[in-house]
Amino acid sequence: MRAFIESFRERHILEASLKTRSILPIALICSASFLAALGQAPPNSQPQTESSASPAPGVASQSQAPGDPAGKPTEFAIAAKNAPHSADGVISEEQIKQILAGKYLFLRGDYLDNTLEFDEHGILAGHSPRGSYTLCSIRINKVKFSKHKVEFEGDRYALHFLGELPHQDPLKDVDRVKITPKKKVVEISVAREEVEKPKKKKHGHNDQQKSSGASLGAETPANEPSTPADLSGGQHFTVATSPAHASQTLVSALDRVFAMNVDDRMIEAMPDFWKLYYEAAATDSSYSMTGPGVFSQNAVDQKARLLTTIDTPSNELAQEKGVAGMALYHAIVGSDGKIEEVVAGRPIGFGLDEGAVGAIRKAAFQPAIKDGKPVPVALDLVVSFRIYSNRTSQTAAQQSAGGSTPPELPGPYSVQRQ
Repeated sequence: MRAFIESFRERHILEASLKTRSILPIALICSASFLAALGQAPPNSQPQTESSASPAPGVASQSQAPGDPAGKPTEFAIAAKNAPHSADGVISEEQIKQILAGKYLFLRGDYLDNTLEFDEHGILAGHSPRGSYTLCSIRINKVKFSKHKVEFEGDRYALHFLGELPHQDPLKDVDRVKITPKKKVVEISVAREEVEKPKKKKHGHNDQQKSSGASLGAETPANEPSTPADLSGGQHFTVATSPAHASQTLVSALDRVFAMNVDDRMIEAMPDFWKLYYEAAATDSSYSMTGPGVFSQNAVDQKARLLTTIDTPSNELAQEKGVAGMALYHAIVGSDGKIEEVVAGRPIGFGLDEGAVGAIRKAAFQPAIKDGKPVPVALDLVVSFRIYSNRTSQTAAQQSAGGSTPPELPGPYSVQRQ
């Protein structure tokens, strides 16, 4: 990443100054002095956080273990494995509390609902809208065990990336901003298997002969698969004949619901522009957009030129918390003038990057020219996110045709104020 910043002075940058109610012009930026402004927010627009530049979501441990799609264990799986177990292989409820309670986690699946129920395998029961992982950090405040489920209460946090300047690490300089309204909580429940000891079966003399030497009163093996049973009211749960099996199933379910960090499984589920960002960040480098057949802006006879505006939506969470600044994205403009690829270079978080990338993909360019022919070219786009006051909203509404009411704030993560 820092290598990119050092070479940033020599590149041509396109700035898309984006408004939620009106579009500012986009211009080529050639001055290196623009670096000093990268990431700065308007006065009094910094989000309120519980801890500034708190420990950030980094890439998970590199140690090897089976089970993970990338061949690496998750931090939760490692913690559960290293926690004290009973003689029969059961991890205690208290140990699970110590691993999760008071921790900042990520909600796998990027679910946006604040009331979620999962079955005993960690699969969501019902439906929930999904969004950016930067809106899905969860701090667990309470953990409660009951016979049929584990219940979690906590708060939802959004990630706000601060690593826009050369001396900042984009994976560590991150604020977690609480977005759960006051007097509200996130409620998550995970079903658990009920352990039921198998009843001893008395065998007659003939049964003993048929069992070919099976011992009297033999119990069901501990590793026998769990079987479904019914709760009153038509609900279902699973019955396990082994405490160890029920314990292992619960740990696997919790590992499917929560991530203690941005691990390989989380990255694998992300859009490509995030995957490539973390791929480059893991090697402390900038993602290279140039390659065979793809030129830089300085290597062509005629640079690519933006023909359309880039209208990127904000969202109410960002507006309410005062999240503003600039984000950087790497892009490839094809020989047809269309965007072929976008990668986050310096994201801003708070669910804003997804909207920015979507808007960039819709943009049209006049392609770059090399030796009289249009060619693919790599360039960088700097997007500005601003805070809009009520006065700004009213002005925008008055300028819109035939309307005195401010338009709805756009964005895929728009929420109702509570």
